[in-house]
Amino acid sequence: MENTWDVIVVGGGSAGLSTALMLGRSRRRALVLDEGMPRNRFADHMHGVLGHEGKDPAQLLREGREEVAAYGVEFAEARVERVDRDGRDFVLTDTEGKRRGARAVVVATGLTDVLPEIPGLAERWGTSVLHCPYCHGWEFGDRRLGLLATAPHDIMRAELLRQWSEDLTVFTSGIGGVDPVTQARLESRGVRLVPEPVVGVDGPGQDLTEVRTEKGVYPIDALFAGGAFRPHDDFLESLGPERADGPMGNFLSVDEFGATSVPGLWAIGNVVNPALTVPGTMGAGSTTGGMVNMYLVGQDFDDAAPEPAKDFWESRYRSQDRIWSGNANATLVDLLDGIEPGRAVDLGCGEGGDVLWLAARGWKATGIDISETAVDRARGAARDAQLEDRAAFVAEDLEQWTPSEDLDLVTGSFFQSPVALDRVAVLRRASRAVVRGGRICLLSHAAPPPWAEHHHDADFPDLGEEVRALDLGPEWETEVQEVRKREAADPEGNPAVLEDAVVVLRKKA
Repeated sequence: MENTWDVIVVGGGSAGLSTALMLGRSRRRALVLDEGMPRNRFADHMHGVLGHEGKDPAQLLREGREEVAAYGVEFAEARVERVDRDGRDFVLTDTEGKRRGARAVVVATGLTDVLPEIPGLAERWGTSVLHCPYCHGWEFGDRRLGLLATAPHDIMRAELLRQWSEDLTVFTSGIGGVDPVTQARLESRGVRLVPEPVVGVDGPGQDLTEVRTEKGVYPIDALFAGGAFRPHDDFLESLGPERADGPMGNFLSVDEFGATSVPGLWAIGNVVNPALTVPGTMGAGSTTGGMVNMYLVGQDFDDAAPEPAKDFWESRYRSQDRIWSGNANATLVDLLDGIEPGRAVDLGCGEGGDVLWLAARGWKATGIDISETAVDRARGAARDAQLEDRAAFVAEDLEQWTPSEDLDLVTGSFFQSPVALDRVAVLRRASRAVVRGGRICLLSHAAPPPWAEHHHDADFPDLGEEVRALDLGPEWETEVQEVRKREAADPEGNPAVLEDAVVVLRKKA
């Protein structure tokens, strides 16, 4: 698959180019895929576009592409056949089978005006058979105008067209005629209504001079028609974006910024609103380009922010049926063997191996871990070992935890976290609950395991720094501060030797 883009804009008309311009200026890696078939390709001039009045639409697009390319946006000629989700990103497949990845997609593919099948109509589309009074009305002002009504909203267009000419004929067969009230309203301003079906249009070349019905011929210089709108969005079907029916047909549902119901997918321009003219599509594209950049900015910050500890450890424990062996750490066993049992807390207990060992030897032990999955497994192990009366487990974030009872022992085996954890603050808080004569026992990795070469640059604790960082005061003394070796097995089951950093602190009696 082609290298992932920040954004792929599907459609290189005025909406798509305006979006791409904003994305390029936002320093985004953007790609525009276009077939070169804009909706207004049939027209030689466009109007109502400030600063570009009367310009050939094709010239506007050529100039637009040059402006957009100056900001590093790239272009490719392609027709997208399918868009699929890839995690939170997207994969676009074109009709040639080429696949491209993107973090966000903007659809600006426009639509097709589906004209009634009347001889002579399609050949004159964009010249003398027209769709938009604001785009073409001035050029045919005070001429003989016609309106081919094909949908209920065309009655509103009839009233609108009367603004450009007093000579207006409305052919109403396509909407089954009009009611008496509507007829009276239109005729009050001299609009003629013709109920017979139109069977053809004629004139020299692409010009229009007459509209023929089953019963007569009507002199017409320009015929406004439309028919149905077919948005070019079928390639989005696999994503299942929400749609809605409206007076102009069925279109994708979008918010005021063009966002669809699919996160990371936008749709703008005529593909969602057939009434937009060139300035409207340009404005929509500019707004959406800014919003897409903001969406990606948010992603960038989300990705940079530390992963919440709970999410990290839940994911870690859920990734396997069991993470640890279930046995107590051998170094911890050596350190605590022979010490009179009392009340103990194990910080970051995981699946509970150390707690169960303590409970089996008479300790009233509680294990605390942020992962509910790990705690559930530990509770199950306590039930299986019939130690529920002496081994308890609590799912809690240690940074929010406060001891609720006096303690004779605090343990922390490999109490280090790859995600944010204020280890010193947790240990200091725990130390305040330790009774005189009680202990804090900490085990840490002193060196990487021999089979894990990529860990050799990791930060392993200095024993002296460990004790100084805790700074528990003169009432504490150091009983053990050393590195111990223990036998273990590597992932292949072969014998190995690991090194543990050991610190045991005792509160003076």
